[in-house]
Amino acid sequence: MSGESDVMVVAGILALLYRITPTAVGEGPAGTATRNYVAEDREGRRWFVKAYPRGTELEAERRALALGEAARAAGAPVPAVRQTVKGEMIASADGLSVSVTEYIADAETAEGGLSGGRWDAVGGAVGRLHRALASHPVGPPRPVAAREVCDVERAGRRLEELLARWATVPPAPGGFAAWCAQTAKQRLAALPEVAARLEALPVALTAQVVHGDLASPNLLMRGEGVAAVIDFRPPGHRSAVWELGRIVLDPRTVLGRPDEWIPGLARAVGAYRAANPELATEELLAVPRVAAGCLACSVYPLSEPLEDPASVTPALEAYGRARHEAAGVLWERLEEAEEVLRDVLR
Repeated sequence: MSGESDVMVVAGILALLYRITPTAVGEGPAGTATRNYVAEDREGRRWFVKAYPRGTELEAERRALALGEAARAAGAPVPAVRQTVKGEMIASADGLSVSVTEYIADAETAEGGLSGGRWDAVGGAVGRLHRALASHPVGPPRPVAAREVCDVERAGRRLEELLARWATVPPAPGGFAAWCAQTAKQRLAALPEVAARLEALPVALTAQVVHGDLASPNLLMRGEGVAAVIDFRPPGHRSAVWELGRIVLDPRTVLGRPDEWIPGLARAVGAYRAANPELATEELLAVPRVAAGCLACSVYPLSEPLEDPASVTPALEAYGRARHEAAGVLWERLEEAEEVLRDVLR
């Protein structure tokens, strides 16, 4: 369908299945894999409409929406899901499947990086979120081996696979694919050193139900406060310190705030502990080491030119280079960051 006909279908779904009479429907903020719309009703309320592409596993999306609702019920700043007249979280009609949530106005994503009071606000928000989700019915927190959080062996296999494919079909020189191939070679050569650095991690880390995709685009800020956490993934156990480090040590923050990210990290971790005192101090000390290790073990987006060439955009290229550079900065200043965290967590 064309964009105009999609808008008409969205308007019809809202009227028939949600009892929302839209006075306007327009394109909303772009999603990674979804097409998004913003609708306004006769009462002036605005709604965020996410349209899922064909082939989406809708049951997984329902579980993700339900996880967000559980977090919201526990006090996390999550937009409320609007259910259909039949009590469903996702509606389908005319070949289109959508979910509808309240629209968060006057907010921006955290993609510009953290600064000022945002460090405390984000750390506290993630701590409250993790504390709330620790009692999720999927299961309580449990220890997992640190080597499973930063999986060096799996990274080695994946990097070797990528390099073998590029050996068969060499990338054109000078482009992003060539950079990815060269970077994959560097990452593979560095893995023994990465493994040695990761030996300093606690033997086990706490895994629990978490957001699952807590990246900067999924954190909405209003001023120095957290306006909303959006786009949960289906409930599953992941490392709590991995998720905390992923958002507070976003590559754009590390590179864009060279003099601020270490004290900012300390403020965020301190606020997290105040909101979620259940996580052990030794795990909170591991946040920067886990963040650096996970970046070093990741093949994203190095794999994209081979596995999903259509996803390679200038924005993705810039983000891929930033991830690689930020990993180097985290390793270089790791001891400094850990020392500052020790002072805060004493």
